[in-house]
Amino acid sequence: MSDATYNLNGGFKPTLKRFADLSGPDFFPTPAWATHALIDNEKFSGAIWESACGNGAMSTVLDHAARSVTSSDLYDRGFGEAGVDFLGADWCADNIVTNPPYNAAEGFVKSGVKLARRKFALLLRLAFLEGANRANTIFAETPPSRVWVFSERITFYPAGAVQQGSGTTAYAWFVWDKDAPSGTELKWFKPGYKARYN
Repeated sequence: MSDATYNLNGGFKPTLKRFADLSGPDFFPTPAWATHALIDNEKFSGAIWESACGNGAMSTVLDHAARSVTSSDLYDRGFGEAGVDFLGADWCADNIVTNPPYNAAEGFVKSGVKLARRKFALLLRLAFLEGANRANTIFAETPPSRVWVFSERITFYPAGAVQQGSGTTAYAWFVWDKDAPSGTELKWFKPGYKARYN
């Protein structure tokens, strides 16, 4: 099993929000409406692998969409297959959809584009588009096919926390589609998903 912190170079990557703790018990489930926005606008043909499933919040929505879903996580959070390190996995799937630990996003991109046969979708901060290193590696070599920007802010809460207030960080779904032409298309979700599915 690779480094449980998911850091690619072994260095510590501090963050202000949504830092996945190093010992594993704390995590930030994805609000259902954020997953509904994706599946309402992206069609997935074949099975889906949710590779950082946590407590199954995203997997449950994907399953309700009548798709075959396999769920796994590095940690045992009571859902899916535990102990599966996505950064070192050798599974393949038609599609991979997940919200990765914040400090593992670059590694998830590298693994996902290799392991997904059709589509690979990551829920990431919109600011993931920034950065010279990513510009020279991810976006120069394997840019996403589409970036779906949320018009409404997503608020992530630790599991079991009281949900109040609103988020201050912009998020987007980054989709790598192996059947799409080259180039990246920027798209926006219509407002209303939070009210409809919350």
